[in-house]
Amino acid sequence: MAENGNEQITPEELEAIKAQLAEEQQAKAALEEAAAGKDSRIAELEGALSEAKQASEAKGKELLAKETDVKTLMEVRDETITKYLTMAKALNPNIPEGIIGGESIAEIDASMEKGKAVVEAVKKAIESEAAAARVPAGAPTRAAISTEGMSPREKITAGISRPCRETGGG
Repeated sequence: MAENGNEQITPEELEAIKAQLAEEQQAKAALEEAAAGKDSRIAELEGALSEAKQASEAKGKELLAKETDVKTLMEVRDETITKYLTMAKALNPNIPEGIIGGESIAEIDASMEKGKAVVEAVKKAIESEAAAARVPAGAPTRAAISTEGMSPREKITAGISRPCRETGGG
């Protein structure tokens, strides 16, 4: 190779420089192709990210709408249970106030059944107490006065003092 710029390049050196230049051009082309591939991949990933963001926002809006629907349904359910509880109490006035209750229709139904059982048990207890203390209606029948051992005068006195059954007087 020549040491200063005035000397001439030999044909072998020229061929070597051309080969090196061709290799560098191929490397440059490969780098440009890789860069273009990376740019393409970046654009593809940015598009996918944009789509994912849009899908996420759509899902968020959908979730918000469903959450609102759930809250509305829960409010309606609570209102329905309150009305059911009020109706259950109104339709069962013989069950004490504190017995009927619950957070669901099933709990309210169970408390009503329990209340009905309590009322039945109390009724039976009251009926059995009443039967034990029952007093027959009306006045007891009068027993006939025994006249054995009475003198005729005592018999007449006893007969006069008794009210007359036929006239209802004395």
